[in-house]
Amino acid sequence: MNNTPLVLKMGGRLLQDDSALDALLAVCAELKQQYPLVLVHGGGDQVDQWLAKFGFHTEKLDGQRISPAEQMPVIAGALAGAVNSHMVARAALQGLKPVGLTLSAGNSCRFELNSKLGAVGVAKPQDGTLLQNLLAGGFTPVFSSIGHGEQGQLLNVNADLAAAAICQLVQGQLVLLTDVPGILDGEGKLISELNGAEAAKLVTQGVIKGGMKVKLDAALDTAQALRRSITVAGWQHPQDLLNLMRQQAVGTRIVC
Repeated sequence: MNNTPLVLKMGGRLLQDDSALDALLAVCAELKQQYPLVLVHGGGDQVDQWLAKFGFHTEKLDGQRISPAEQMPVIAGALAGAVNSHMVARAALQGLKPVGLTLSAGNSCRFELNSKLGAVGVAKPQDGTLLQNLLAGGFTPVFSSIGHGEQGQLLNVNADLAAAAICQLVQGQLVLLTDVPGILDGEGKLISELNGAEAAKLVTQGVIKGGMKVKLDAALDTAQALRRSITVAGWQHPQDLLNLMRQQAVGTRIVC
């Protein structure tokens, strides 16, 4: 068994499609026979639905959700409650021995406030003890993208940046799964490999923006920190993950 953990970030429409989620988690069960596995999830669509039910309006800035403190009980309820519980339930059906966690569990991450977005934190790796103990016990940690600040206030965390912090914490391999096949060029074609300089050019040209820019930033930061390539790929073909672990080209490979 390879001792380098595999960190998968899940989000988008996948989290609202049980058949697709179950197919992906079945592949995860195969992967877990070869690698310690960690799952990190977002849930932006579910958060939007919950906020609307409570009469809140959703705003975003540069691809990230503005999260006023008064909205945080609803956002945390959606992500750390409903979505995380659902993920754990589906993962359990595949024998993954999942454990639902927030990013603050066991002091796994610390958080730098991004106050221009409200109650939003940028996750940084802190203490890997809990995570390593869970992986050693054969469990699959399932992290929601919720943390807390120094005064105990709830913080929303971008799930791609959360996955990057968790990956750096365990010195793992990071795959960011998304609704599209990977990072696309100006003509909508898949870019097979991308480095920092090429990425900066595409950002300047406006080809990469919003949520995909956040995803790219998370990948580049992790590639730089771990000196290891990061993959951004679609979730629609779960078998691609097995091909990726066999060193075959899948999605967009981000290199430092």
